[in-house]
Amino acid sequence: KMKETTLVIMAAGIGSRFGGGIKQLAPVGPGGEIIMDYSIHDALEAGFNKIIFIIRKDLEKDFKEIIGNRIEKLAPVEYAYQELDDLPDGYQVPEGRKKPWGTGQAVLTIKGLVKGPFLVINADDYYGKEGFRQIHDYMVQEMKEDGDLYDICMGAFVLANTLSDNGAVTRGVCRVSEDNVLENVTETYEIRMTDQGLEAKDEAGNPVTLDPGQPVSMNMWGLPESFLEELEQGFPKFLDQVPEGDIKAEYLLPKIIDQLVQSGKAKVKVLHTPDKWFGVTYQEDKQAVVDAIRELIRQGVYKEKLFD
Repeated sequence: KMKETTLVIMAAGIGSRFGGGIKQLAPVGPGGEIIMDYSIHDALEAGFNKIIFIIRKDLEKDFKEIIGNRIEKLAPVEYAYQELDDLPDGYQVPEGRKKPWGTGQAVLTIKGLVKGPFLVINADDYYGKEGFRQIHDYMVQEMKEDGDLYDICMGAFVLANTLSDNGAVTRGVCRVSEDNVLENVTETYEIRMTDQGLEAKDEAGNPVTLDPGQPVSMNMWGLPESFLEELEQGFPKFLDQVPEGDIKAEYLLPKIIDQLVQSGKAKVKVLHTPDKWFGVTYQEDKQAVVDAIRELIRQGVYKEKLFD
């Protein structure tokens, strides 16, 4: 029997970044396709056989009209809902907090909906075909579902392939061993290319030196089902250490996975992709995405009508 492999798309943050409307769901392909269509196409082509969309309840109607209903004709689809007040028993939303609790909370919402390994991606990032192929193959051929360590894999991009021409970006910069095992991942901020080379800052705002060839994480994680129990146990612990009055703290996948790596509870296989990432960090990025898709169609990577 075919192993169930699920593509999980984190789309609950959609709409918030550009205020109102679902601008991340703006068409970028010639047939009105959105970035997510290309990710779903590439995942299905790679062999993934189920899709879960993590959305907010208030976006459900728009979301289904824009993409969900179409995709349901191609593959089994389920929905999970990330809400601000979806907290463990005994916890309340701090006064003044507006946003849900980050990617760790998002992924926790799929507990009970997956059987077997799953790939988590962002809704509004274009990842290219290679990452989906490699992660699917790793899941089917190598990933151990149980054992002393969480067996995780990650699609890694070349830093230079993930920059925006329209402003600075935040990336999870990775240190990787000779045999492609993740040693650590560090959130690095305000990364931009200048005439003097790459500029960036650490969490405290100090300048850091980066190499354009460094591997970075773009939230493309291949995870075993058992990882959801780790998220469930870790969430109250995370909430316990949020300082009084902090209304922005987030339970984030890269941090959670990095801590598991540091404490010897997880091993992360790094799968390198040469593909160029693109996404809409800034509104001006949208035209670059449209142009990039056109070029990929010209090269024969995609059909003009994507799902034909």
